[in-house]
Amino acid sequence: MEWLNRYRDSGLAAKLTELLKRQEDLGPVRFMEVCGTHTVAICRHGIRQLLPPAITLTSGPGCPVCVTATADIDAFILAAKLDGTIITTFGDLLRVPGSKSTLQEARAEGADIRTVYSTLDALQIARENPDRQVVFPGVGFETTTPTVAAAILTAAAEGIPNFSVISSHKVMPPALHALLADPAIRIDGLICPGHVSIMIGADAYEPFVAQYNTPCVIAGFEPIDILTGVVMLAEQARQKTARVEIAYDRAVARKGNRQAIAVMERVFEPVDAPWRGLAVIPGSGLEIRPQFDRFNARKRFAITVDDAKDPAGCACGDVLKSIKTPADCRLFGTACVPEHPVGPCMVSGEGACGAYYRYQKT
Repeated sequence: MEWLNRYRDSGLAAKLTELLKRQEDLGPVRFMEVCGTHTVAICRHGIRQLLPPAITLTSGPGCPVCVTATADIDAFILAAKLDGTIITTFGDLLRVPGSKSTLQEARAEGADIRTVYSTLDALQIARENPDRQVVFPGVGFETTTPTVAAAILTAAAEGIPNFSVISSHKVMPPALHALLADPAIRIDGLICPGHVSIMIGADAYEPFVAQYNTPCVIAGFEPIDILTGVVMLAEQARQKTARVEIAYDRAVARKGNRQAIAVMERVFEPVDAPWRGLAVIPGSGLEIRPQFDRFNARKRFAITVDDAKDPAGCACGDVLKSIKTPADCRLFGTACVPEHPVGPCMVSGEGACGAYYRYQKT
């Protein structure tokens, strides 16, 4: 734990905060922390309260559960209601609202829905239940998608015929392009996601610097990591320059994890995909390639959802675009609380609304 304490050192945090306060010539700037894990850490450690008034941190679309479209949640629920089907899912999906219900409600009505910790667990359930169809709802960014791809490759190699995936996987760069190209959204710098960056590498953000002149800093998840990232962004903003910097070099390299990305690209191909709050973003989704169609649950069971409406009054979409803060939503803290969430940003462990409710409530 000694190494971890270095990244939680209150004395160093005070020095970094003082550096920010001394930048008197820094005009008002808005830095987006893209990753939901960053949002939770910023709220939990009170980092916003440490910053000078000129610097605003705003949350982005880095919570994979939060950006999953309502139609995809409805597709998961439809799969759960198929006769003889076992749904294997990560726990944070259970309470995410679809247009009419949740996976948790489907389980209460008799659907066989089991919480797993990895796709390896899902594969094992398929092996142990050869007479049942096992479906895994695939939600996540480049961080977790390679593990789902590996599970599909394992199922193909072992000849496991009763395992399939509903892919709602997404990749981050197209979403960032959509945000930076939107004139209604002001972003003066990006705190780039640490986990995703381990996979895609720092070079993946160079196009944002070239096209939008947007400073980018990849940060880790401890207080010193985040404050260091903010200091580096503030310095770029003060100098009116833009470049990609790494404040998380103990985990992130320029090229990323090419082996993991190669596994992902072997099984999945880019498709246009809907993001909650961001509409359909070209090339931002991942669908199972045709040669692995037998593991594509959408095709295997002809699962289609024609229309799915987001919860009435829910501002999750605007929160994910940083147009609103959670406190700006009229449902926040009243009709929408963690025990009875209206939208996914209150449900997920990486959701901005849940983080604000637990740690800030303002």
